[in-house]
Amino acid sequence: MGAELEEAKEIIDQHLNEENEKVDLTPYDLAQHLKTLKKHDEDLYNEYLEKLDPESLGDVAIELPDHMLKDVIETIPSEKIVEALEELESDDATDLLQYIEDIDEEKAKELFDGLDKEDQDEILRLRSYDENEAGAYMQTELFSANLNEQLSTAVERLREQKELGELENVSQLFITDERHILKFAIPLEDLILFDFNSSLKDIIEKSEEDKYKPHVAMDNDPIEEVVEVVQDYDMNSIAVVDTRGVLLGRITTDDIHDFIQERATEQIYNLANVGDADEEENSLLNATRSRGIWLFVNLFTAIISSSIIGLFDDAIASYVALAVLMPIVASMGGNTGTQALTVTVRRLALGEIEFKNAKPALIRELGIAFINGLIFAVLIGLVAAFWFNRPMLGVVIGTAMLTNFFFAGFFGTVIPLALKKFNIDPAVGSSVLLTTVTDVVGFFSFLGLAKWILL
Repeated sequence: MGAELEEAKEIIDQHLNEENEKVDLTPYDLAQHLKTLKKHDEDLYNEYLEKLDPESLGDVAIELPDHMLKDVIETIPSEKIVEALEELESDDATDLLQYIEDIDEEKAKELFDGLDKEDQDEILRLRSYDENEAGAYMQTELFSANLNEQLSTAVERLREQKELGELENVSQLFITDERHILKFAIPLEDLILFDFNSSLKDIIEKSEEDKYKPHVAMDNDPIEEVVEVVQDYDMNSIAVVDTRGVLLGRITTDDIHDFIQERATEQIYNLANVGDADEEENSLLNATRSRGIWLFVNLFTAIISSSIIGLFDDAIASYVALAVLMPIVASMGGNTGTQALTVTVRRLALGEIEFKNAKPALIRELGIAFINGLIFAVLIGLVAAFWFNRPMLGVVIGTAMLTNFFFAGFFGTVIPLALKKFNIDPAVGSSVLLTTVTDVVGFFSFLGLAKWILL
């Protein structure tokens, strides 16, 4: 423990060192070392929080969980936090202020009032969008120029903005007309090929037609569609425009990466019925309650499955082999359904399928389930027949296995599609419903066939 603390302290000291050789840490790495300090020494943690300069403070605060961000707003003077917000890019400043508001609304209002008018306007504009709209993910800082401007003038402005730290992750020059309507986008790597004394209009006219036609996202486009475009065209950033084509901002790859990571994490937690992507940061009581709700639902569905077994207790009592084999049918069906469920939820998240055009996906999953069901039905049928020396037992379990595989593939695909159609997150609760279906179908088909054929 002591070694871990000393290592974290030493690395942060090197990062803060202004006199000797400074070690640059990413905001994520710095946040991790601060977590180590807090775990071992609360006073030392607060001391190092106060040592952070405004630029580092803003970047790190975004990476901190709520309980540590609360430490920031309680420990650091408001003036310094305001300065940190002003150092951030507009989208990050908006996000951080939202995180602070979730913890302390009064503090967030105080910090917002401390910002200058321009920063306030940018934050209000970004917060006016719904959380699933492209505009909510854009940053207003970008490299742009007028069509009639000289390239040398635009490049000089970029140099000044970079020196002042006003612009980061620049990958292209956005070119607009007098009404600020976006017309073209030139990658930075192409700019060095041109005569810096030429106007941008001349450069465009001498280039191939549509070579610099920009990919754009409307500010009210669903962010999922924007992510798909950025990935399909392997873009570093995409311009965001309004309905008139006026350039509003840009969405960069780091914003896309954050969205994909958050969505993937959310889907994983939801599939496990945990329900909260930040669940590991919750208090013990909150985390226990969150999981307990779904465990209660699971208990109810388990009772339903058990009641099916209870209908055939006389058959199980007179033929012990049924008790030995029936978990195999339910387990294999459950795994098959989970495979179909996972693939379907992923495709829904990526926007590849919807309820209205899901027929090919359903047929595919049914085909896979049927073929696998046939293979494993024969396999388990032979095993059961030789194990208990009863050929008809092999027929019973093989038929039940094939039946359960088919229904598992069907409901593993249909359940998330149906939930999505009713505007319910397809990952939340799907696994509980699917498990109930595969258990009920598995137990009922196996025990029902056994009672009908063997007894």
